[in-house]
Order: sequence, then C-alpha cells, then structure tokens
Amino acid sequence: MPTATEAPRIYPALRYRNAAKMIDWLCHAFGFEVRARYGEGDIVHHAELTFGSSMIMLGTARDDDYGKMVGEPGGGGKSTCIAVNDADAAYAKAKKAGARIIQQLVDRDYGSREFICLDPEGNVWSFGTYWPKAGEKA
Repeated sequence: MPTATEAPRIYPALRYRNAAKMIDWLCHAFGFEVRARYGEGDIVHHAELTFGSSMIMLGTARDDDYGKMVGEPGGGGKSTCIAVNDADAAYAKAKKAGARIIQQLVDRDYGSREFICLDPEGNVWSFGTYWPKAGEKA
C-alpha cells in the first residue's frame, strides 16, 4: 500500500453521473479512501479520495460552466494512471469488483507490469508498477 511522503500538487478531477455510488466503488475496487465529501443526498458537489500521498477529486456531473468545460463522464482523451507495487493484485481486485478490463496485464520494455480498465461509468484507469518520481531523473 502506498504511503504519504509529500503533499501532492496535481489532482485529477473527475465527474460521474452517480458520484455517490462511484465513491463506494472506487474505494472497493481500487483501494481509495474518502478524505472529504460534500453535497446533499445523492448529489456530490465535491469529494476527495486518497491513494497514499495522491488524491483525486470528483463530483456529480452537472450542466454548469465547469461541467461544460470538462465534458461528459467517460469522454475520450482522458485517463488516470496509478502506480502500484503489485499490478497482479490490483488487477485481481479491480476485475473482481467489476472493472471492465480493456488491456490485460502486460510487461513493458521500460520495466512496468500494467493493465488498463474502465470503471462502471467509462472512465479509463491505468495501473502499473512504473512509478516515476518528480525528484528523480528519468
């Protein structure tokens, strides 16, 4: 499991049609933990989920200015990459939770073992053992 070492500076922000349900699913399937959640009933205005020292933000898709800028959930051209210690374990957990695997586990020539899946609302998630760190040379 990842550990917190430094406050992150980049936070992917996602929108979901049913953000309340997806928060539970992301925690179960991918191992996120809820840091904060604001909203009313099934509407999530803003939530923060942590994964070690990293965090994503998410909320319910809505037809406001920001919603128009980021587009619909599951839209093309967006993905989130997560560095894990054990890609096989992450794969098994995601698959068991119902993630749709769109690229099976593969070993890359740059040393990563990884897979790609979709969450129930069509967002693309890549998991792999490649873990670049900002303070280290590539």
